[in-house]
Amino acid sequence: MMLLTLLQEKVNVGEMVLHHTADACTIDIYPPHVVIPLPGCHIRYPIDASFGLTKHVVFMLIAALLVFLTLRLAARSIARTGPDRAPKGFAAAMEGLVLWVRNDIAIANIGHDGAKFAPLIITLFFFILYANLLGLIPHGSTPTGNLAVTGALALMVFLVVEIAGFFKLGAKGYLATIFPQFPGLEGPAAVALSITMAPIEVISKLVKPFALAVRLFGNMTAGHFVILSLFGIVFLFGTLGIWSYAIGITTALLVVAIMGLELIVALLQAYVFAMLSAVFIGLMQHEH
Repeated sequence: MMLLTLLQEKVNVGEMVLHHTADACTIDIYPPHVVIPLPGCHIRYPIDASFGLTKHVVFMLIAALLVFLTLRLAARSIARTGPDRAPKGFAAAMEGLVLWVRNDIAIANIGHDGAKFAPLIITLFFFILYANLLGLIPHGSTPTGNLAVTGALALMVFLVVEIAGFFKLGAKGYLATIFPQFPGLEGPAAVALSITMAPIEVISKLVKPFALAVRLFGNMTAGHFVILSLFGIVFLFGTLGIWSYAIGITTALLVVAIMGLELIVALLQAYVFAMLSAVFIGLMQHEH
């Protein structure tokens, strides 16, 4: 018990987990121990009003660059192939993935107007996918593990849903989504019920982006917490003789399994965010 207490005092697992998951003003590279400071970085909670670079901002920019390069290179390769031949290799894979997002996520959930929203849904899918995967590489970080990032993405979807819905339905139709009308009910009772339902309708509009932000943030953060906490077990029991080997091997196997699961979760969460965004847009575009 004394040895365990000393090890617990020496290794703070909670601090280690937060150091690798929270935003920071440096990027740490191991080994060797290299700390890269980020210019103009100021992290202030609960709101950071600065425009300096932070670790999550850097990896968010990397994810955006990867989306651009991936789609640009695939498009150029398909253009060189020509209309008479099917693309091969990387271009064929990207074409299939883009068409799947466009047809089976955007158009299938939005409807006949889904094609004009497809670029947004495709961009969201690939950006979130890259942002999720960047946290699984050595020295990487997960921007979508930051509630500010997922909140900004959800806010963008919310604005698209409401503004596009306003132009689609018109002022009268849009107000009907806040003050619903009930068939067969007229007079003062209909007005009173419509006004009573208005706060519920407004809350339902706000709950959708909130659910998008929290779901993505929670899923991407939870996996990293589990993996880093398991690594912390190795440090806590690292000097227990032969038992340390058993604990280390068992922990390594669990971490490998969870890392494999994280790969699936990274793709799944990008799909869920893109699909729900398309569903919310479609619900507003075809409001009855």
